[in-house]
Amino acid sequence: MITAPFVSPSLSRLHYARASPVPKSSARSGAGVAFPALPYGPSLRLRSSVIMAATGVSGNGSAVASEDSTVSSRLGEVKRVTKETNVHVKINLDGTGVADCSTGIPFLDHMLDQLASHGLFDVYVKATGDTHIDDHHSNEDIALAIGTALLQALGDRKGINRFGHFTAPLDEAAVEVILDLSGRPHLSCGLSIPTARVGTYDTQLVEHFFQSIVNTSGMTLHIRQLAGNNSHHIIEASFKAFARALRQATEYDLRRHGTIPSSKGVLSRS
Repeated sequence: MITAPFVSPSLSRLHYARASPVPKSSARSGAGVAFPALPYGPSLRLRSSVIMAATGVSGNGSAVASEDSTVSSRLGEVKRVTKETNVHVKINLDGTGVADCSTGIPFLDHMLDQLASHGLFDVYVKATGDTHIDDHHSNEDIALAIGTALLQALGDRKGINRFGHFTAPLDEAAVEVILDLSGRPHLSCGLSIPTARVGTYDTQLVEHFFQSIVNTSGMTLHIRQLAGNNSHHIIEASFKAFARALRQATEYDLRRHGTIPSSKGVLSRS
């Protein structure tokens, strides 16, 4: 199996070498989602020649990348087991947008598909829970596990953009998401969802889902609804905008040379 590292469209001049095949015995994988057996956290390997001022350009010259530079996948995996739920989550921030999600909540599965597809993350979620009561515990614990897996995958957050901002439309709905992988959890959620349910999913759980991700990942997240009157469209636009903003924030900034994007020199969860 060959795992192709993610290449940001905004960094089209950077070429990564293909990763070596991962033996089946050493791979962590869900059905249809490949998770190479690599250490958790970011593994950014850029040779000294990767980032340099363009020849003949002084000051803020454009970056030129070496052909043989490589970036390894950033992985997170969490198992969360309580008397209410049993959750297993894996995420590859440098994936290809493959989702393998079975949460027992069909609408949430659909939203996690958006997270994977539009973030270009590989997302594996298997969960069982007391959904015979309601979806609250499963919704919360899945989000807590995803946030923790994201925390693992980001590691010390060296070299990333850190900030993300995206506005996604879906027909009459439009939602703006602004986020900062600051290590400081905060959520401002300005959604006005007109119905109590979409299918069997309680729409109050949307904000609770994002709050749980924020709490465990150490993320500042602002969600603002610009337009919309269809509940499904509003929620789906929120997940799509979140996925794109998170993708932007987790991508590498070549000009940073692998340093932590903070004037303090550290991005801490505490």
